[in-house]
Amino acid sequence: MIRVATYIHQIPTALEMVKDAHHKGYETTLNLMAASTIPESELEAGLEMMAKSEAKAIYVVDSFGAFYSEQVRALVKKYLGYCKASGKETGMHMHNNMHLAFANTIEGIIEGANYLDATMAGLGRGAGNCQMELLLAFLHNPKYELRPVLDCVQNHIEPLRAKLLWGYDLPYLLTGMLNQHPRSAIKFKEAEITGQKGDVLAFYDTVTAEG
Repeated sequence: MIRVATYIHQIPTALEMVKDAHHKGYETTLNLMAASTIPESELEAGLEMMAKSEAKAIYVVDSFGAFYSEQVRALVKKYLGYCKASGKETGMHMHNNMHLAFANTIEGIIEGANYLDATMAGLGRGAGNCQMELLLAFLHNPKYELRPVLDCVQNHIEPLRAKLLWGYDLPYLLTGMLNQHPRSAIKFKEAEITGQKGDVLAFYDTVTAEG
């Protein structure tokens, strides 16, 4: 499966990429990024365009980890309206800046989304994504095995945690709270990795002043 991620202004190019992958025999999905920043009229126009594509599913994407449950419910309902009419599924791709990736994925399930992105221990850019182990434990589906996931997390993912720039931390909380791209938080964490002690209060003052 080929996942094509696109910002709202890039949709025409993304549709060409979906068409090309589809013609080569791949299943495809569309991830509309930074949905928390898109005006409603532009979002509806974008969904209308994407609904005409060959993509199998269109994803609700919380790029900045800024969504609350009520926003997720409203968006999934909106996406479903376009997806069902064109025979597509609706997916969830949540980020964990405010520790809501798992909860918001569940909200999507309740509303009818059935393509769910999750990663081992939440491994992903910045604050990371919905944790696979949490999602499998929640679903209680006998066709999914939790033990191999725990094995992978314990023996492969956790040893990398200290080396990689991912996982919940205060700078990611702040960019999520402010609905900002995490680039400034990533830069903050990069400095810490190289030995520079970060000042979270100074970071807070900077990002709130910019916001």
